[in-house]
Amino acid sequence: MEDWKSTYRLLTHCKHFFHCRLSPNFHISKPFCLSGSRSHCSQPSKLVKPYIGNYQQEFQTFKHLPVSLGANPWNRCRSQYRCFASQATIIQRRPDFSTISSEDLSYFKNILGDRGVVQDEETLDAVNTDWMRKYKGTSKLMLQPRTAEEVSQILKYCNSRCLAVVPQGGNTGLVGGSVPAFDEVIVSISHMSKIISFDKVSGILVCEAGCILENLIAFLDNQGFVMPLDLGAKGSCQIGGNVSTNAGGLRLLRYGSLHGSVLGLEVVLANGAVLDMLGTLRKDNTGYDLKHLFIGSEGSLGIVTKVSILTPPKLSSVNVCFLACKDYASCLKLLLEAKRKLGEILSAFEFLDHGAMDLVLKHLEGVRNPFPSSMHNFYVLIETTGSSESYDREKLDAFLLHSMENDLISDGVVAQDITQASSCWHIREGIPEALMKAGGVYKYDLSIPVEKMYDLVEEMGVRLGASAKVVAYGHLGDGNLHLNISTPQYDDNILSQIEPFVYEWTSKHKGSISAEHGLGLMKADKIHYTKSPETVQLMANIKMLLDPNGILNPYKVLLPSLFTKS
Repeated sequence: MEDWKSTYRLLTHCKHFFHCRLSPNFHISKPFCLSGSRSHCSQPSKLVKPYIGNYQQEFQTFKHLPVSLGANPWNRCRSQYRCFASQATIIQRRPDFSTISSEDLSYFKNILGDRGVVQDEETLDAVNTDWMRKYKGTSKLMLQPRTAEEVSQILKYCNSRCLAVVPQGGNTGLVGGSVPAFDEVIVSISHMSKIISFDKVSGILVCEAGCILENLIAFLDNQGFVMPLDLGAKGSCQIGGNVSTNAGGLRLLRYGSLHGSVLGLEVVLANGAVLDMLGTLRKDNTGYDLKHLFIGSEGSLGIVTKVSILTPPKLSSVNVCFLACKDYASCLKLLLEAKRKLGEILSAFEFLDHGAMDLVLKHLEGVRNPFPSSMHNFYVLIETTGSSESYDREKLDAFLLHSMENDLISDGVVAQDITQASSCWHIREGIPEALMKAGGVYKYDLSIPVEKMYDLVEEMGVRLGASAKVVAYGHLGDGNLHLNISTPQYDDNILSQIEPFVYEWTSKHKGSISAEHGLGLMKADKIHYTKSPETVQLMANIKMLLDPNGILNPYKVLLPSLFTKS
């Protein structure tokens, strides 16, 4: 009994911070931003130096230097120089791609009407730029189809004319996959946003690809169900883009990836063929399951127009606790114990280190330290979701008591209402914003065996010394590390110490250079760090089979040199 009383005091000593029972309707939406900048030049023959201007409005954007070659840059190849998030890579516009003509505009207006053909400069500026303001294309045309048939007509025509196309949903990607590299035609799916059907017995939702994730979450909440996917960008991202990038997020530990949740797709191929795989069956063993080719292909094999997805019932009991650990080994042991003792109710297991917590407390308004008397080396956020409040709380209390007795946690608090739960999640989800406000930041999304994950952080810290601050956080429950190197300003010397070391280290330890963000433009030339040459070549063969002219999202995922015709 005394042990339990001690534990209870431990978990409630911040009673001014957490004081009521958590609502079963716990729901959080926290947008976040990431850093970076880009600079480009119209001269393909020589490498350009990035122009770094004044840092504007805390973490919004960087000024860049445009270099013009004349009034009609469409007829010239450009090279794009990418910096800050990755070492510079020169990309040349494919000379075999056509440019938009007046005849093309007439054709598109004939099938879409004037409302579906966007040439407004202000609108185009927004859709040419990714939400991190790191990549920017020069597309002069955005098309807004409303049906799969219209998408089909667009692609069939573009394929015949060799017009490159970039599919775009909510434009919330983090690796430059959703914006043009040059003057590609943007095909926006935003107007295809209907919920087609929902079966309460099976929990299967069928909808169009342009449905915003948060709208689907709200719809399912009213039906007593939840989406198996939850992201910080839920208010803008669209389900078609989520599927195309195989988005991960906060619920992957509980519900798995979209490869498991998505039951069927409707996809339009580069030649305009509509591939109907929109099944709603849990079991279908009739040959190749082709939908998996398009989940995570980032729009490079086809444009997703409809999705069939399995959704789980909404459960009534949610608990959130925020714990402190003395070292990374304790975090790993805590994860093992959570899997054993919380079992089926464990829904999230996130971690952050001392540096991440320090940045959040310094740079985010309204954030309070759950442990005001001291700072700790590591922090873990655990969420449980179940159907019985008393049963779930009993399991959680037993887990916390055992963890304290075995010296796995140094301190901890249990959220008691939605406000306190939101405060816990705000600490974890506010780290990217805090990093921006601290200055320059180099970001890496890596998948690494959990026992080795923090070794990279420590080695990077030794490698960089006092020149930068290495900060780590991520989804410990599924082995996803978000490695961040924070500096007062961007520095090529620091970047040269980070790359290619970070990719080589990840490859050496059998990890992935992209856990959940995809490859996009940022990492297309780095795929070999994770995939074997034979695997990459097979991927290129599939690309050539489905998109022989290479018009779909060019320069992304795979380098054009792997599959373009000689």
